[in-house]
Amino acid sequence: MFDVADRLRNSPRSAQPAIPREQAQLALVTGGSGFLGQYLVSALVARGHTVRIFDRVPPERLPPRAEFVQGSVQDRGRVMRALDDVTHVYHLAAIPHLWTADREDFDRINVEGTRTMLAAAKERQVVRFVHCSTESILLPPHTTGAIDESVTLELADMPGPYTRSKFLAERAAFAAARDGLDVVIVNPTVPIGAGDHNHTPPTAMLAHYLTKTPFVLNCMLNVVDARDVATGIMLAAERGRSGERYILGGENLSLEQLLERIGRMSGRPRRKIGVPRGLAFVMGHVSEWVANWLTRRAPIATGEGVRLALRSAPFDNAKARRELGYAPRPVDAALADAVRWLSNRDLPVHHAVRAGAEVEPSVRQRFDTRVR
Repeated sequence: MFDVADRLRNSPRSAQPAIPREQAQLALVTGGSGFLGQYLVSALVARGHTVRIFDRVPPERLPPRAEFVQGSVQDRGRVMRALDDVTHVYHLAAIPHLWTADREDFDRINVEGTRTMLAAAKERQVVRFVHCSTESILLPPHTTGAIDESVTLELADMPGPYTRSKFLAERAAFAAARDGLDVVIVNPTVPIGAGDHNHTPPTAMLAHYLTKTPFVLNCMLNVVDARDVATGIMLAAERGRSGERYILGGENLSLEQLLERIGRMSGRPRRKIGVPRGLAFVMGHVSEWVANWLTRRAPIATGEGVRLALRSAPFDNAKARRELGYAPRPVDAALADAVRWLSNRDLPVHHAVRAGAEVEPSVRQRFDTRVR
């Protein structure tokens, strides 16, 4: 491990479009037990790299060539020990939800945790640091076309505490790049796939529309297979330019189009009732107030979530395709996997299949295989 680390650290760096860096890595993946983290860990192992997962909870499954180190990005001592001999850092650890019982957690984990990781990585002289940001901080208050990496926003433009924390974390990553750390930023859009035990917002949205409300605030979503996001993150480490961001997106779909696909795959098409903008704001704020002051449980909607929906726009991933060789697949397979996984946990689609409802062959085949 020392030989690999030393050899990679001594390799030349360039501000020009990167030569692929496909040498062996000892990769630290913060948040490696989470939804995207598990896909990234599997992809890195498949690439032949050695992986160290750094998370507060162990992963559901530990692949070969991977080890688990328990800890938090808030604990600098544990961070430094986790970085022993590491060549590459993939920083995914963050609160991905739009609501938390203690709003200060957004700053403690998303912002200060990122700053801790960046400072420690610089001290350890890692070869490359890949920071996982989000597409939601790229949405301006008023959009006129597709969003790409050139968008420039300020903290005051962010619609709520989650996006403010992710904006500040990304700003810290850019600052670290200017200060000499080799940092690449990736902005995944809406990743979809099986295995999201934390019910991050995309999965929570699917589960919600599979089982509950017919009310819809139509918006534009860029939906991407979680496997392609994992591949894109690896490609950013191998080919990305330091100090640059790359949007890792897939298909631009309206929410109505997405729900039509989900209904077709699940065999449970649902009546959709459009929600006016003003009513959506009221529902979001009331739901959030109830969560904050009464239930202390995650609300169905938040004011920030409604504002993001109303800002929604298509995303352009041409830069990632051009510079990284990023090539996302159609998203239907990931949607089918997510529907199957949610159904096996929550059973609504399972009952539809058992009852003989009309279900797409790809989804029925997955269910039939599981039943056998």
